[in-house]
Amino acid sequence: MKKSRILMFISLLVLVPLTIFFGSKLPGRAYYLTMTLVLLEVMLPFFLSFEGRKPQARELVVIAVLCALAVAGRVVIPIPNFKATYAIIMLSAVAFGPETGFLIGAMAALTSNFFFGQGTHTPWQMMAYGLSGLLMGFVFQKGWLKRKKLSMAIFGAVSIVILVGPLMDTGTALIELSVFNPESLAARYLSGLPVNISQAVATFLVIFFLGNPFLEKLDRVKLRYGMMEEEDGI
Repeated sequence: MKKSRILMFISLLVLVPLTIFFGSKLPGRAYYLTMTLVLLEVMLPFFLSFEGRKPQARELVVIAVLCALAVAGRVVIPIPNFKATYAIIMLSAVAFGPETGFLIGAMAALTSNFFFGQGTHTPWQMMAYGLSGLLMGFVFQKGWLKRKKLSMAIFGAVSIVILVGPLMDTGTALIELSVFNPESLAARYLSGLPVNISQAVATFLVIFFLGNPFLEKLDRVKLRYGMMEEEDGI
């Protein structure tokens, strides 16, 4: 397994959760510090993936454009809890790998909250959005997920309902609940289920109807500029 992949999992499973946990204990606007640390931890595996080759500036430009599209997918669509953001993040991960999907997701959450408002929830959103890209990119690179619109759409929707959405609900519970026990946590998950289902439906529809054209455009960019070539040893 590549060092960037190992570091990515360490960041996701250890560094980011610890940063969010201890950051939540700090008073005032300490969440700005937490967000900065989480972003740095997310960026480390991405830049380590550049090891052994010479990245070009246009690669970073493409990442910035995809991040902007993910932000627009959340900000521009006026329907509450029915956004294209997760779909864009996941499709970007299919095209450019889990490290890139993780980074785009985290940056999209941070950037879009300049419109919706920053707060203690932002680091949790950064982790959840990043996780959506990480999962899609990883299972695709492993060959467990085929590049077919129906299978990608189903995987995207299911991952939001059973993992990404509950992770967001856990963060909300830790922030809002004064009494934290199995009953209160179960109530939080149940109340968040309609939101997660709505997001899952939006993700399914975007990937199913727009996924292949979106990926074809990214394929042309990769082919023309020789960008983000895969390394051995997934």
